[in-house]
Amino acid sequence: MSIDWFRDLAISISGLVLIGVLIFVAVLSFSLYRRAKAILDSMKLTAKTIQGVSSYVGDEVAKPVMQVAAFVQGIRQGVDAISKLFKRKGERDG
Repeated sequence: MSIDWFRDLAISISGLVLIGVLIFVAVLSFSLYRRAKAILDSMKLTAKTIQGVSSYVGDEVAKPVMQVAAFVQGIRQGVDAISKLFKRKGERDG
């Protein structure tokens, strides 16, 4: 056996090991991709749920509160307008 034979053997073994490593990395990458895709899909679903909840809260809570605030403000302005009518003439100028 000459040195050429050992060199060829080392190159062949290195090639087989490299192929094995590449296959392992490809399988690992595909597995991580599938898991990450599942997590991303779950996050999208969670985001849609949160969007629905916030929309519901906006419709069912915020709008009635704004309506009550507008009603109170209207009453206050009405009371202010009526009180201006009944003030004495001297108090109006000041």
